Amino acid sequence: MQTYNRLLEIRARRGAGYIVLIDPDKLSLQESVKLAMRAEQEDADIIFIGGSLLSTPIFDELVRQVKAAVKIPVIIFPGGVQQISRHADAILFMSVISGRNPDLLIGQHVMGAPIVKMLNLEAIATGYMLIESGKMTSAEFMSNTKPIPRDKPQIAVAHALAAEYLGMKLIYLEAGSGALQPVPDEMIQAVAAGCSLPIIVGGGIRTPEVAQQKAKAGASFIVTGNVLEKKTKEGLIREFAGAIHQEKFAQSIN
Repeated sequence: MQTYNRLLEIRARRGAGYIVLIDPDKLSLQESVKLAMRAEQEDADIIFIGGSLLSTPIFDELVRQVKAAVKIPVIIFPGGVQQISRHADAILFMSVISGRNPDLLIGQHVMGAPIVKMLNLEAIATGYMLIESGKMTSAEFMSNTKPIPRDKPQIAVAHALAAEYLGMKLIYLEAGSGALQPVPDEMIQAVAAGCSLPIIVGGGIRTPEVAQQKAKAGASFIVTGNVLEKKTKEGLIREFAGAIHQEKFAQSIN
């Protein structure tokens, strides 16, 4: 089964899926592998690997070791063309559609596409939107783009529709790493009502309760990263997974 179809299967079975993000610049190789194993043991569905900035030379080896340690899908969430690895199950082939930076709309993609093909890596076309979150995030600074105002859900809906009509397969609503505020529920609801693509929501989600709100608002997948990089209590990933999985609503989604 292709990785994208596995994502759809997870959404259909669980109502919403839980994604743990590993940033290679925030954790050592050993810490990354341990976090991935813990995530799988505590019922997370997917591992993302990537970040806005890559300062470590061990990206490929890190992906290889994480993939060898877990059975759940390992997907690259790239901050640039240097974050490609043959060892992953797939890569989010992302365009920053909320911005107007041509390099992140098509430039990096032209550079990376031949490598992705050569590695036979599954590419999942994703429309990535930065959402205003109360402060400038790394993603905003590094992408040199403006986020969509958090009180303008219809702007987000219009971008999501454009992504759907362009043939993309996922929408990613991103408040950014360390965001003060997560993506508003009202915006998630509006995008879910306005387009038919699965929606990933990440950034600023620090508690299982907030994660559950986002799933109930219409998110298909919830991403947490920063909150797991600190020394956290045992079982926190399981609490997030339990809050996000909405099995009782899964049938109605289908």
